[in-house]
Amino acid sequence: MGSSEDRYEIAFFDVETTVPTRAGVKFAILEFGSILVCPRRLEELENYSTLVRPIDLSLISSLSVRCNGITREAVTAAPSFRDIADRVYDILHGRIWAGHNILRFDCARIREAYADIGRPAPEPKGTIDSLALLTQKFGRRAGDMKMATLATYFGLGQQTHRSLDDVRMNLEVLKYCATVLFLESSLPEILTTNSWISPNAITRSRSSNGKLSPEGTSSNVNLRPASLNNGNMQTLTSTNQMMIENHPISSLVAPNREAESNQPQQDPFNMAQLTTEIMLQCARLKVRFGISTKFIDLAGRPKLNFVVDAPPSLCTVLDSCNNIVQKMTVESESNSEWRPVVNRKFCPPNNPTIRLHIPTAVCGEIAIYATEIYQKESSGSVQRLVFSKFDAAELNSLLPPGTFVDAFFSLDPYDYQQNAGVRLVAKKLIIHSD
Repeated sequence: MGSSEDRYEIAFFDVETTVPTRAGVKFAILEFGSILVCPRRLEELENYSTLVRPIDLSLISSLSVRCNGITREAVTAAPSFRDIADRVYDILHGRIWAGHNILRFDCARIREAYADIGRPAPEPKGTIDSLALLTQKFGRRAGDMKMATLATYFGLGQQTHRSLDDVRMNLEVLKYCATVLFLESSLPEILTTNSWISPNAITRSRSSNGKLSPEGTSSNVNLRPASLNNGNMQTLTSTNQMMIENHPISSLVAPNREAESNQPQQDPFNMAQLTTEIMLQCARLKVRFGISTKFIDLAGRPKLNFVVDAPPSLCTVLDSCNNIVQKMTVESESNSEWRPVVNRKFCPPNNPTIRLHIPTAVCGEIAIYATEIYQKESSGSVQRLVFSKFDAAELNSLLPPGTFVDAFFSLDPYDYQQNAGVRLVAKKLIIHSD
């Protein structure tokens, strides 16, 4: 074993334990999982996981099984913690420890386990608690900041509450959050005063009489957050929110140097911030292909998505964001294959498309659509659709080719399993019935 000075890898780890059902009973480790990660490239170098047999199998209650699925039968033939203590010590001692809520939970369980067998516990060179770090740096934009919530927020699937899976999910969540924070840090000061809001809303341009312009005319950009309340496509305004209105997208991305010779020249999209709190709002996107269920998530459910035609103004914004994230990905020395957010490969030059993803969330044992879905009648009334079950076929019947939808969607960078790009996640859809 090398000295602590040359143990440069970060040890991400997680323990699954029993759940005490009465006062005075301690936690018992049921599973230990870890990966050693290169701190420069955030690549997995080595992994280890094992179930652990507690001294007292009666500590595995029905509540414990509901939390992580580890039964008494599953650990009957597993090694005890004493049996794996040397291996765990070698993984952790003298390295930087990392994990989600490890300062309050996992580190304490490791030290208790070594105390129970009368051996000194490993000591870290330093610790990275992603719960504390992300709460401080990323804020509460992802809800309660639990791993399951963060995974849903970034569309990474369902948390399994098994050590090695959770460790890998933790690393992916950190990569996503780091991408967002990096992009935010590149915003000019004017965009971050009193708010972390970025260019986010695309609306149809309006003529002087306030009516929506016909399809195909240039759109306007509103740099402000969109409200999703009550099914209405509204935009909030306040004194501390920066807005740029009545400028065609083309002039923002490629400013007219002659017309603006006295103004500072900068492209606000070159410092785009891609977060799921702020959304692009697009009216009347035409469905090209309905619901696809080609891919499945970690829980075995289909990952739902559909394809819509992308108008030129939207392509301009998305191409700019795509180029920013791709450049950053290349500079991080990622070897993943880049997938452009706007698809022109299989479409005529004047008919590019984008793919909108419909994430799922789990309430208890029931999977639901995390996207708010409404239907707009020809009379103009909007009704929220309530789904009793997860049914891709039912959803597909609502989105046949040729249907128009108003979409609110976020831009989520990803670099996962050798593929990288920007995923468009639908937060709200209004399906036109006319």
